Amino acid sequence: MSRIGKKPVEIPSGVKVALGQGEVKVEGPKGKLTWKVHPAIDVKVDGAQVVVSRKGDTRLDRALHGLVRATINNMVTGVVKPYEKTLDINGVGYNVKLAGREMSLTVGFSHIVKVQVPDGISVTCPSQTRIVVQGPDKHLVGQFAANVRFVRPVEPYNLKGIKYADEVVKRKQGKTFVSGG
Repeated sequence: MSRIGKKPVEIPSGVKVALGQGEVKVEGPKGKLTWKVHPAIDVKVDGAQVVVSRKGDTRLDRALHGLVRATINNMVTGVVKPYEKTLDINGVGYNVKLAGREMSLTVGFSHIVKVQVPDGISVTCPSQTRIVVQGPDKHLVGQFAANVRFVRPVEPYNLKGIKYADEVVKRKQGKTFVSGG
């Protein structure tokens, strides 16, 4: 039995969990999420808890048991308190501009990189060098932040590029010159 999968997910007040047609729908004050559940897993709402169980005992069923429970827990948590990722931009002349649902990144290329913000998340730029990504869907927030970071990852010599706010990049020394004598 999965240690994570056998724990019930507590449903806080103000959150509705509905099951139907192989889907879990979670609705709360910060948004709505829908997720398709694998047919090998049973999900039941029991009062103020969601209970996840598996139909069989194959390797796939055991793997999915904890995954489904963790995903439902993330959905319930996200509709109450949205997930957030913060990105910092380092480099001379590097900046970000937000216009509607489109971000324009100036990060040392000969052109400006434009990134579309997907539906379901919100992006704010408190300064020209900071991006805050928020939303109820943990996967979508993390994937979008990773896609933005991938445009220009931080390089270890001058520390120029886009990095997570809590990311630690170890600086490398670079080349040294020793005169022949």
